[in-house]
Amino acid sequence: MTSHTLRLVKFLAPVAVLLAFPASAFAVSQAPPKPVVGAGTINVEQLAIRTAPSGQARVLAKLSEFRAQDYRPQYVLAVGEKKVGGKPSWYKITVPGRPNGRTGWVAASDVSIRPIPWQVVVFRGSRVFQLWKDKKLVYTNRVAVGAPGMETPTGLYYVTSRFKPIRQPFLGAFAFETSAYSNLSEWPGGGVVGMHGWNDPSVLGKAISHGCIRMSNTSAAFLRDRIPLGTPIRVVAS
Repeated sequence: MTSHTLRLVKFLAPVAVLLAFPASAFAVSQAPPKPVVGAGTINVEQLAIRTAPSGQARVLAKLSEFRAQDYRPQYVLAVGEKKVGGKPSWYKITVPGRPNGRTGWVAASDVSIRPIPWQVVVFRGSRVFQLWKDKKLVYTNRVAVGAPGMETPTGLYYVTSRFKPIRQPFLGAFAFETSAYSNLSEWPGGGVVGMHGWNDPSVLGKAISHGCIRMSNTSAAFLRDRIPLGTPIRVVAS
């Protein structure tokens, strides 16, 4: 095989993966996910998350400007907004951590929210994931999800950290930490639901993990080059 042919094969390889699993090959919804407002960073040392869009409402949680684990900026996901004079004055955000599924309101001046076109949808029962850009389905492939008793939790979450595993090679080619928590997970420190590559493709399509979402290294690399921090991840039961 010539060097020119080798280069051509490397170029076409990702395309072949996309064509090998057309959307119609998976019995899951082909409807685009509900859009979110956006995602972004925190502008204050301690972000107060309130039960209603009012400075007088009860504070249900607080988030630091930087992550305690690595001192990187902490991201939030906005799913709603309250406007005054045509501009957002409050954002409704998802609250990371246990219990899953909490939401609350933060002052718009305390965060920097930008639109985000990407969304990942994971179909837990079908063990398939989709990558959407706005209303366009970009990619789909098999995943492994949590085993019985350690199910990957359903709900709306988002990417809180991205990294290439060095000390944890079992996480495959690339890994995404999410805002979801499970009863148990293989994620370093436990509890956090990760979405990451896996070196053994035989697990794909199975409920076999400790709660994390495992995918092929090819899929993980595809996401690595596209989805930023704050990207929504929807886990649905079907």
